[in-house]
Amino acid sequence: MSAVLVSTSSSSSASAPVLAATDSLDGSAGLTADVRDISLSYGSKAVLQQLSWQLQPGQVVGLLGRNGAGKTSLLEALLGLRETQAGQVQLFGQAATALDDAARARIGYVPQHSDLFEGFTARQLLAYFKSFYPRWNEAKVEGLLSRWDIPRDQMIARLSGGQQQRLSIIRALAHEPDLLVLDEPVASLDPVGRRDFLRELVDQVLDRGTTVVFSTHILSDLERVAFNLAFLQQGRIAVQAPLDSLLEEVRLVVGSSTAIQAALAGGSAELLRRHIQADGRERCLLRFAPGQAPHDGPGLSVQALNLEDLFVELT
Repeated sequence: MSAVLVSTSSSSSASAPVLAATDSLDGSAGLTADVRDISLSYGSKAVLQQLSWQLQPGQVVGLLGRNGAGKTSLLEALLGLRETQAGQVQLFGQAATALDDAARARIGYVPQHSDLFEGFTARQLLAYFKSFYPRWNEAKVEGLLSRWDIPRDQMIARLSGGQQQRLSIIRALAHEPDLLVLDEPVASLDPVGRRDFLRELVDQVLDRGTTVVFSTHILSDLERVAFNLAFLQQGRIAVQAPLDSLLEEVRLVVGSSTAIQAALAGGSAELLRRHIQADGRERCLLRFAPGQAPHDGPGLSVQALNLEDLFVELT
């Protein structure tokens, strides 16, 4: 499997109903990705459970979840690299497991663990992948190689971990993909490297309207580039919304059932999570309409949340 040239081979032997490459799910026209009710298990462990998800053109989504929540499995299923036991995935209106060459050429992928050809030099590697893509921005490649200080003629095996990660990112950006999937892409980069990569990513999005899915545990990076956040919990997308909206509209409300119901009277709120504490009070994560969040009152605590708080509560 290449980090950029997405193969349709699967690492799972399980069979799943798939659509022909020319078929289309109802309502999926115009979507970059349309995921419908996919389920995936490893033995007796359920990882994804009837998960549905849609990605719009030009959308930038930060995917958040605890370790082991299934983020990598979801991204691989999204790209057709891992078969699911149920459900369907379409990219650009085609079945993800049966993409034609033109659709594959529209995808860029940086996996969690780079699979660079260590016997190649950076120059040889990029020349090899250039042959697969009708659209290849040589000026961007040369500029990033120079700016990120990657030796063109040194064997990849002799590059540092950070240099290899940067090279993997260059390979994913070089053909200016319409869908860019990044699975922990900055794990090996220092703060300066992360900042440079995020600047390049933002330029890519603003200049070309690329759809980006960005998985990382570095929340400060997501705050800089992710306009939307998707929280993966118990095998499903628990909530997806613009970051600014979540910070403005979601509140942690703690109190008696009576106090919470009184605070909600006459308004509407989406219940995201509910937990009964040891003292019998309810601990609820609620999303209110803009400007409708209540304030503290008798027997009621209302708390605004930052991104780290949201991560803890929603995952």
